[in-house]
Amino acid sequence: MELILLERIEKLGQMGALVNVKPGYARNFLLPQKKAVTATEENKAHYESHRSNLEAQNLKLRTEAEKIGDKLRDEKYIVIRQAGDAGQLYGSVSARDVAESITETGISVNRNQIKLESPIKTIGLHTIKLSLHPEVTITVTVNVARSIDEAKIQDKTGAIIISNEEQSSLKRPQAQFNTNDENNELDVISVEQKNDLKLDQIPSNAEKETDK
Repeated sequence: MELILLERIEKLGQMGALVNVKPGYARNFLLPQKKAVTATEENKAHYESHRSNLEAQNLKLRTEAEKIGDKLRDEKYIVIRQAGDAGQLYGSVSARDVAESITETGISVNRNQIKLESPIKTIGLHTIKLSLHPEVTITVTVNVARSIDEAKIQDKTGAIIISNEEQSSLKRPQAQFNTNDENNELDVISVEQKNDLKLDQIPSNAEKETDK
């Protein structure tokens, strides 16, 4: 099915492009979401006659999105969840949860703007893409922890907090956890160590790099 794109669609085309897509993709997503119109002669003529206005409106929306992006970019958002000793969550953190966490800071986003391939199922620092406009995508960090105190430790050190037993059993890095690039081992702090730590005594990632 031939369509005219009304906005940029990743891996498909820019605004105003004529594209051919599968009928199901058009009917189930592009057309109902008003991201495209069928490429009839009437619609082609209508688009061309309104091209300058449509492009000006798109530029305005993109500029507004870029301003919001400047406020949100590289920010960290804390989500508190219950988890086992190994860091596995009892449940998960979904795109909706991430959107709600960001919205609580005063800037409204919805779950469809959160580019999360699958729900988060472990504690730690997770980098996530946030789409503010078809041409504006930024990254934010979601800090999933059992408590605010643990979130602060994770934020400062980049380490996850697990039990001594689980720490000793981890021989290879898992993709969902942060790793120490130098020795290719999990960057972790045991629950027992955490209880003896004071936040102002914990070296940050930057400080640890300086000491090397």
